[in-house]
Formats: sequence, structure tokens, C-alpha cells
Amino acid sequence: MSQVNFEPRERSFWECKGLAEDIVTIVNTNKLPPKSLSPAKPQLDSNLPNMTITQLQPINSVSPATIDVSSEFVEEHHPLPQPPEGTTPDESNQPALRYDPVAIADYYRSRVFQVWGRLLSIMVKFGSFALGLWLDGKRGKKVKTDRKRAIQLRITLTELGPAFIKVGQALSTRPDLVPPLYLEELTKLQDQLPPFPNELAYQFIEEELGDRPENIYAELSPDPLAAASLGQVYKGKLKTGEIVAVKVQRPGLSENIALDIYLLRTLAQWAKKTFKFIRSDLVAIMDEFGGRIYEEMDYNHEGRNAERFRQLYGNIQDIYVPRIYWDYTGRRVLTMEWINGSKLTNLEEVTAQGIDARYLIEVGVQCSLRQLLEHGFFHADPHPGNLLASPEGKLVYLDFGMMSEVKPYQRYGLLEAVVHLVNRDFEGLAKDYVKLEFLTPDTDLSPIIPALEKVFNNALGASVAELNFKSITDQLSDLMYEYPFRVPAYYALIIRSLVTLEGIAINVDPNFKVLSKAYPYVAKRLLTDPSVELRTSLKDLLFKEGSFRWNRLENLLKNAQHSDDYDINEVLNQTLDFLFSERGEFIREQLANEFVKSIDTASRNALTKAQSKVAEWMGVKVASTSAKEVKLTPDQNNLEHLQRIVNILQETKGFDPMLLVQRVPSLIVKPEVQHLSQKVAGELAQRAAARLIRELFLSSDPLISEDNQLGSSIQVNGHSANGKSVSKQPLSLPPSR
Repeated sequence: MSQVNFEPRERSFWECKGLAEDIVTIVNTNKLPPKSLSPAKPQLDSNLPNMTITQLQPINSVSPATIDVSSEFVEEHHPLPQPPEGTTPDESNQPALRYDPVAIADYYRSRVFQVWGRLLSIMVKFGSFALGLWLDGKRGKKVKTDRKRAIQLRITLTELGPAFIKVGQALSTRPDLVPPLYLEELTKLQDQLPPFPNELAYQFIEEELGDRPENIYAELSPDPLAAASLGQVYKGKLKTGEIVAVKVQRPGLSENIALDIYLLRTLAQWAKKTFKFIRSDLVAIMDEFGGRIYEEMDYNHEGRNAERFRQLYGNIQDIYVPRIYWDYTGRRVLTMEWINGSKLTNLEEVTAQGIDARYLIEVGVQCSLRQLLEHGFFHADPHPGNLLASPEGKLVYLDFGMMSEVKPYQRYGLLEAVVHLVNRDFEGLAKDYVKLEFLTPDTDLSPIIPALEKVFNNALGASVAELNFKSITDQLSDLMYEYPFRVPAYYALIIRSLVTLEGIAINVDPNFKVLSKAYPYVAKRLLTDPSVELRTSLKDLLFKEGSFRWNRLENLLKNAQHSDDYDINEVLNQTLDFLFSERGEFIREQLANEFVKSIDTASRNALTKAQSKVAEWMGVKVASTSAKEVKLTPDQNNLEHLQRIVNILQETKGFDPMLLVQRVPSLIVKPEVQHLSQKVAGELAQRAAARLIRELFLSSDPLISEDNQLGSSIQVNGHSANGKSVSKQPLSLPPSR
């Protein structure tokens, strides 16, 4: 005897007839019927609520009215095929449980009526949208009604169910495919659906975990606390006392998703062949989407993601990742640690607990940078429901179904693009887009370079502290829609992640700038990463046309010291190792020239001051030149930068100059150091000799160099302090014999 629970109420004849058919469907296929057995419940937020559920009840304490359905009746009308041994009813005679487009196509080729039934329902929904677009174009009202049609598209995708909701969310990060106005509307897609009956959830728990729910959990909440497109969440308690969140997959999900993906992929193949102007590989995009949504449907995979995320980032200060209870987890059921927390966007509740929401946002930014640029494994869906503030003041990450990876060459490419952007090297930036697979190698970059320059010059008109990530991506969206860009899947998810994070940050603090908080980490990576790619980027950042840009080094050091895990002593050690290696030869030669100029300037300034002191001691009059009247020479500017750099090093937490002193003995024996010392000494000697010659034969004032250095000319009755007459005309060299 099979039992299905529901709340009793009066029903019409047609409702009862449909209800009986639905019950048969459930018993035979374990799928959610077209109509819910229970009366409509309020739609639940897809995000895990920020509240503590105090009323849990034993599973077997629920006592609603029941309908008994005879097994004989079921078998007489709809015989149920027996599944192969070792499979659950839901897994038998189903499309593959991993994404395999060939297997899915083979499965549905023989199910013509099922395919056409779903296709017709989709066509009816989209037909209304397409007809509206066509009429707008005919009436010349397309521009005026674009917003209205974008809203209509969002509603249509929501009504079509989980696969189309996920497709819409994926398209919201594809500026190469979707016009900007539609992008904005698709970002509002809510991943939520009404809950399905508890009885089906309990059945899945038993099938996945091998025992009845009441034998596994001491308590479960009487109703799901959140219901999304892929599943719903209960609060429970294990027999051992731990409070847990239990996520159960929506019935019939794998088959429904597979059918929609099959139809969308078939449509993509047709569109690619029919419309030659489409630049992007729509089939590859659908395959990428299919692979991701199938991973999301496997809760074992989500559990592994959570554990990996915990291992990589759980040790970051004030980051917390819940643990997975593997004994109570399967493909369609996930049991994880319950977290009492508040959404960061609920400022009143967070503040009432004495938690600094802005600080937790900063923690989230630093964690995101580690994810994207250090380890490459990142959370692609950090919406407000997946980022909680715990009572202990930690930032808690939830929901690890949508994760992605950035490969090492892509991570370095992103950092190189940042350097080219800072340098306003738009040709280099365009080449970065080729390297990062936004553009094909045969793309003509000549029209793209000025377009990039226009976009980023507008964005970079402000300082880094004022940059807004969303404003940059919005301007890039127009550019990518106009030119032959193809947004790689990994980058689309990065955009989704960062824009979502910035949205939460602005909700907490309207003046918060994600890029400003990210810069210290980027500076630290450029200074500490030993990779060839980033050493080259650092060289590009610090040198321009052979000249060293001390202000860039000063800014890097100043910003890097604000990074929590920045070790200045490690940076200095790595810098010395690199500088005196074969790879550092170019920088070593350039720095030698800069040091010669700086030491020379310092020695001349010291001499000038010494002469001034002597003159004062002798009681002679000193004619000084106002600092306002004399511009600093480049050499003197460099000297000031060096002094500020020394000050920054001294202010940096953990800096120990004695560690550098200890390295001196091992450095001075290096051939590169000896060569550098000889070069510096030789250059200084040449400069001193050249200055002596100018003083004796060419210069009227030995104390003012050819660079108009800032200093004092010491004069006594028309004579310099050394007793020589001051003449305005240079002396002539004696004729050669």
C-alpha cells in the first residue's frame, strides 16, 4: 500500500480526477506531477534565511490526512518497469547522470512525443515574446519598448523552470551575446520555485541514504526553509546531536533538465548553421552550461567542492566554511553543518550583534582575490544568501554547487592585463585579450585598441580608489557586443562573482570600492610572485623607455603593506635573489644607472651643505637660491623617492634591517654583485672626473651643476667660497698645440 500525505480541502470533480492521475504519476515515476498535491504554499526565498529555527519536530509526528492508493490499481493502469539491480527507481531508464550530450541525444531521439510536447510549451511561451519584438520593430517602437521586452524575457524564463532560469543567469554574464539592457534585467532572475511535498523529500532521503529519515535524523523542520530550482533545504538534528542543514533535490530534476538542455543544444546547432553573423560558439556554450548544471545536480560533487574550499580558504582569518557530514550525503541529499547567521545586507541585524559588516566585506574581497588569482578555485555564486555573518563575527560561505577554476596562465594573464591597464598600454591590453581567449589570434586589433582606450580612459579618469567594477564592466559590455569578442566561460563567472560581491559591498557601504581594496593584494602579488610572467609584468610596470619609475615602486610598497599576509622581509629576500640572478640582468643594469645618478646627487648635495657650514664657520655671506625658484632635477626627485621608500620600509610591519645585513656576506661574493659594484664605482668616478673638468675649464660656478641642482652658491664680495672670481662667461680652453 502506498501513502501520499496532503492537507484536506474540498475539491471539484476535475481536480479530484487530476489528483488521482498525479498520485499514479508519483508512485510510478517518483517525479513531481504537473499540479502539487498540497494547496499552494507561500513562495519561499531561495536563499537560506538568516534566522534560527527553534521548533524542530520528530519526522513521525506529522499527522495529516492520507489517501491510500492500492498497488493493484497502480499496476493495472500504469505498470512500472522494474529498475536494473543496483539502481534506484529514479536512476533507471534515465538520461546519463553526468553530462554527456551524445547520450542525452540518443535517449530523446526515441521519445518523440515527450520532446514535441515540451517543445510546444516552450514555443508558446517564447512565441509571445518573439511576436512582441517583431511588432515593436514594425511599429518603430523597438527602442522605447526594450525595457518592457527585457522584463518579459525574464518572466518567461522563470515560468519555463530550472534549466531556463539557469540559462538566463548564465546569459546575464555574457555581454558578447546579450545587449546591455537585457543583461541588466537578467541579473534579476531569482532562482526560486514553490516547494515540493515532504513525502517526496523523505523518499529521496531513504533512497539515497539507505534508511528511513526518522532512523537517520532525530528531528527535521516540518516544512522546508528554502526552496530553489534544484532542491529545498530543511533544518535537522542528527541522532548524535549535531544541528544540520539537509538539502534534498527536486523530483524528476535530471530528466527535466536533460530534456531542456537537449532542446536548447539542438536550437544552438540550428542557429549557428543558419545565422552566419553569430560569432560565439553557441554549442560550446551550451555544453559548458550543461556540464555545470549537471555538477550542481550531484550533491556529492557539491560536498567535495565544499571540502576543497574549506582546505584552501578556511584558514584565512575570519572566514568560515561549514563541514560536510558524508555519512548522510548522497547524489540527491546533502547534509552539512547548520550555521546560525545573518545576511550581510541585513545591516540592522548584523549591527545589533556588534559585527562590523564593512570589515567582513573587506575579508570577502581578500578571500575572492585569493580564489581568483592565487589558487584559481572560486565560488561563482556569492549572492547575499550565500554569505552570512556568524554570531562570532566570521564571514561564512554557503552553497558550493556553482564553482569554477581559473588556470595558471589565465591568472597571470589577468594580472598582466591589470599592469597594462595601469600603464595605459592599450595595445598590450588588446594582446592580453587574445592571450586570455577573448579574441582569436587572427583578429584585427587596429579598431579595438582605440575603442579600449576610449572605454578605459573614461573609467580611469578617477583614481583607483574611485573606480567602480560594475561601471567598467558595463562599458566593456557595449564594446564586447560591438566587436568580435567571445567571453570565455571562466571569465563570465568571474564577472558574476565580482559584480555580485560589489553589489553586496555597496549595499553595506555605498562608498565601498572593491577595486580599491583589491589593489594592495595585486601589489603584493607583483612584488612577491617569482613566476616569469609576473616578473615581466613588474618590469613593465616599473620601467618606461629605459627609465625607472620610482613613484610606481613607492606606490606598490605602500599598498602592499596593507595586505594582511604581506611579508616585507620575504619580498626583500626574493628581490635580492632575482636581482642578482641571470633573469634580473636587465633590471640590474637599469637600477645601476639609477643608483649612480642618485648617489651622485646625494654626494653633491652633501658637498654643498658642507661648504655652507664651512662658510658659516668662516663668517662669510651665503647667497641662497629659493627652493620655489628652482625646479627639482630628475635625479633629486629620485633621491626623494628613495628616501620615502626607506621610510615606507621602516613603517612596514615586521621589517627587520638586520636580516638584510646578515645577507651581505653571501651577496658580495656573487659575480653579479662584484660586476655591479665595479660598474657603479666606474660611473661615479667618470662623473666626478667630468665635474672636475667642468669646474676647471667650463663652469663659472663649481657649486651649481649642469642640472641646476637645488643648493646654495657661496659668494664673498663677488668671489666664490673657494676664492675664485665669479664670472658670467665660461672660460675658453687653451688652444691645442
